[in-house]
Amino acid sequence: MQLPVLDVLARYAHLLFALVWIGHNYANFIQNPRFVPLQNGIDTATLNHDLEVRMKREHGIFRYASLVVWASGMFMLWQRGWLVDALLLQGPLAVIGLGAWIGTAMLLNLWLVLWPHQKKLLGFAPATLEERVRCSRITFLSSRSNTILSFPLLFLMAAGGHGLHLF
Repeated sequence: MQLPVLDVLARYAHLLFALVWIGHNYANFIQNPRFVPLQNGIDTATLNHDLEVRMKREHGIFRYASLVVWASGMFMLWQRGWLVDALLLQGPLAVIGLGAWIGTAMLLNLWLVLWPHQKKLLGFAPATLEERVRCSRITFLSSRSNTILSFPLLFLMAAGGHGLHLF
């Protein structure tokens, strides 16, 4: 397969899976505009079954979409010979490079902070009710952090290709 074809596939994957990943963050933000802590005294058996049925597939797709977005973005920068300058924030590639760093921070937040706590909260990993209550706040803040970071990320990604004259 030639590189132009790979570039088109990488762009398509980057955009499609970014919609899934960021869209999930926005949908979560709209559905849950404020933090509501997990309550003590709730029937955990009912909670576990209900959440597992509704969330297992949704969270898997959303998490793996983040890996596709990040990998396809890094591939496109590498394929153009821009990766090093972008990551070192050199010259005009500093704009898209800053977007890449924000995306990397979002990816790490998702996989290293949000997901380990969310597994406990959703009942995918064993945890006491007290630990699940604590994890509910951490997942809320971690998810909100990614939602907030997505706004400058999207601006920088668009500006990197369409607005360099602004910088």
